[in-house]
Parts: sequence; C-alpha cells; structure tokens
Amino acid sequence: MQPHGYQPDPQILTLAQWLGDPVAAADFPATTLRWRNDRAAAEVGLDTLDDAQWIAHFGRFAPLPGNLPQPLALRYHGHQFQVYNPELGDGRGFLFAQMRDHAGRLLDLGTKGSGQTPWSRQGDGRLTLKGAVREVLATEMLEALGVNTSRTFSVIETGEALWRGDEPSPTRSAVMVRLSHGHIRIGTFQRLLALDASAEMHALLDYCLATFPGPAGSAGASPATRLLEQVVARLADLAAQWMVAGFVHGVLNTDNMNITGESFDYGPWRWLPRWDSQFTAAYFDHQGLYAFGRQPQTLHWNCGQLAVALRLVEDAPPLIAALGRFPELYRAAMARRWCWRLGVTPRGVEADSALIAVCEKTMVETGQGPDAFFFAHRGGRGATGALAEALAPFQAVLSDHPYWADSQAQTLLIDDVEAIWAQIAEHDDWTAFYGAIAAIRRMGQAHGPALPPAGHDPSGHD
Repeated sequence: MQPHGYQPDPQILTLAQWLGDPVAAADFPATTLRWRNDRAAAEVGLDTLDDAQWIAHFGRFAPLPGNLPQPLALRYHGHQFQVYNPELGDGRGFLFAQMRDHAGRLLDLGTKGSGQTPWSRQGDGRLTLKGAVREVLATEMLEALGVNTSRTFSVIETGEALWRGDEPSPTRSAVMVRLSHGHIRIGTFQRLLALDASAEMHALLDYCLATFPGPAGSAGASPATRLLEQVVARLADLAAQWMVAGFVHGVLNTDNMNITGESFDYGPWRWLPRWDSQFTAAYFDHQGLYAFGRQPQTLHWNCGQLAVALRLVEDAPPLIAALGRFPELYRAAMARRWCWRLGVTPRGVEADSALIAVCEKTMVETGQGPDAFFFAHRGGRGATGALAEALAPFQAVLSDHPYWADSQAQTLLIDDVEAIWAQIAEHDDWTAFYGAIAAIRRMGQAHGPALPPAGHDPSGHD
C-alpha cells in the first residue's frame, strides 16, 4: 500500500544505464531502529510508516512502491585533496529512491553503510554507529544554523562489529539513509570528461537543469554555461554558509561537491572552538588544504574542475566568465548570511562587509568562538567599543524566543559530541543524543526561517 502523500518519481532511471550499477543491500544480522527523522519524512509522505515498515525499507531495503526496482551505486571520479582519482564511485552507499516533496521538488534517498558495491575497492561497505550518530548531529546543527544540508533520515544499528584504525575497535555498526535534493557530484561530470562521453554529458546537463532549475542566467547561454553559473552561485553561497556557521567540513573533494549546492557526506567535521582561519578538521589533512579559512578558495577551485569537465561540450570563454563571478557572489552571500545570524538588517555589501571585519577582529582578540559571539551579540545586544560603533547603524531583528535568554549558546564542539557518544558506547544510553537534538532544534526555531539558497529557481519550486 502506498503511504498517503508519498509521490514516487524515479527520474534517475533515464540515466541509469551509464550513471550507476544495480546493487543489493547487505543482509545485516540485526536491525535496531535508532533514529527516524519524522520531520523530514513528513515532507515526502513517509512519516506514516510504522517502525516495522520503516525498518523493512531503510534497514532491509525493500523497494518503496513505484520507485527504483533496485538500488543504484552511482559512478563518478574526483579530485581527492586536489589529486585526480578515477577509481571512485559509491563504495558503501547507493541511491535508493526518488520522490517529490509537497512543493513538487524531486528529492533523493541515499544510503551510507549499506554494503559493498562494484566501487568498494578494499572497503567493507559498512558505517560505524558513531559515524552515523555524528552525521545526525552535524546535519541537525547545520539545518538549525540555516545551512543548505542533506538531512539524516534514518539510522538503524546493524549488529556487526567493525574494525577501524581511527577509533577503538571492534565498534558498533549502522546503516544510514539521507534525504537530499540530489546526488549528482562535480565528479560525475569529471568521469564523463575522462570517458569523452559527450552524448551522456548533454543528457546529464538536461537532467540537472530540469531537476534542479535555477535562474535563467546570461542571455543566450548554453546548457553547460547555465549549469556552471548556477553551481558557482550555489557553492559560493554554501561556502558562506559554512563560514557563518563556524563549520569545517574537512574533506572538500570534488566527489563530495553536490551540484545542488547542498552540504553532505560528513566525516571528520568540526565546529570552531574559536575564530581561527587555520583550524583543520581532518587529522589526515597534514597541509591544512581544507582548513576553515580555505573553504571558499577550495569550493572556487572545485567549480573550476566542473568548468574543465564542461569543456567537453562548451567553449572556454563563457565558462571562464561564469567561474569568475565566484568572489563577488561569495562576498554578497557572506554579507546577507552574517546579518541573518547576527540578527540585524543588511545595509548593503560594503557596509555589511565592514561589520563582518569588526566582528572577526573582536572574536580573534577575545578568543570567543562564533557560537558564543553570535549568541552574545544577537540583534546588537551586549556590544561595546568598536563593535558597538560598527553595529550602531544596523537595525536589530528582534526575537522573543526564550533561547535568547539562556545563559549560554548551544554548541556542538568536539567535546560535546564525544560526551554524547560516550553515553551510547558505554551504557547504550541515548538520552543525551535525543536531548541534544531537541536543544539544537529549539535553537533553530529561535533563529527563524533560513535564507533561501542561491542559484535555485527563485519561485522555490525547484
């Protein structure tokens, strides 16, 4: 029986012959439901599933009605730490289903930890329970801070003992499902360039422009130029979203860059304990390539790799022009998103940028982290000295939500995460986990509706 409000629409099947490989999920020894995101499920008509049905679909991967008959492990290449790697693809995940939300947007359900695929190489295709817990926390916090992110839809513990070199082993395992607007990566286009597959490139462009529509762009622009213009706007905005959130993704490879502009695929992420452009999340990022302050530069570089791939079907000049807009788009996105989090009305990019500089200087001088800073000075409150002077021309956007009367800001620093995990690992106590999610969502309510992401159809029906 099809759930009420559920609208299956597996558009990806038009590309499936060359975009992915049909696969089967692993047969897990156990399926213990740990997290179901009913808020997200309600948007796609799946919140009415009972727990047994939920586990059947998202732990055993019985096909959803009218959807993909078999999951697809997607194929792609990518630059990993700016070194090209053609041996990539979904190695421990797959695209499970596509459906429309209540606004008519096409959304994907993709997995992590669902078993081996043709692209697993030497990996076991599994996910640690700790990794799944961390992804729930990251996506909830990012959503609350107005970041365009995938949402963790489901986590089911699978009863296998995993061995990992970066955490105490054996450790518990899980399979996770995420809800996203799409799973087409920059690396998807790079693979087609490497294969000299121009017909498939044209088909992928048509799919992306139809599925993730954005502004019309430059007059007379080709499909390749239109898409690049949209992706540049989206990733410039995403870079600003991360910076304003004080978030360090950690692994900004081109196979982790979604052309929808969504933040996704969370591994060694961190939130800043203090404002530090050199702060690095991944212990293996020895050169600080993906440090906090280098995220905008890296996303610009990644857009450049998309432009290179699109040279298969387009001349260079319009692509270069589209790529060249990244700095101005990033600056504008920083201005509007900084003012949103600070709770003041924007006054124009120049004035807003000057305010950002004073705020950054204040954080550096005081050692205050961004969470504490934005909380303390929301709507211009509590400011003194140069900060008070910089804020004086700005109009406060006040909120009477009780969160702003709390004694301190909600945070998700590494110590917070480790304390939550310790209760699960040592006592199987999920109280702190669910308590953190409730607190994060309360903070999100206090911030109010997120700003719309750039590079999408302004009507919102994308």
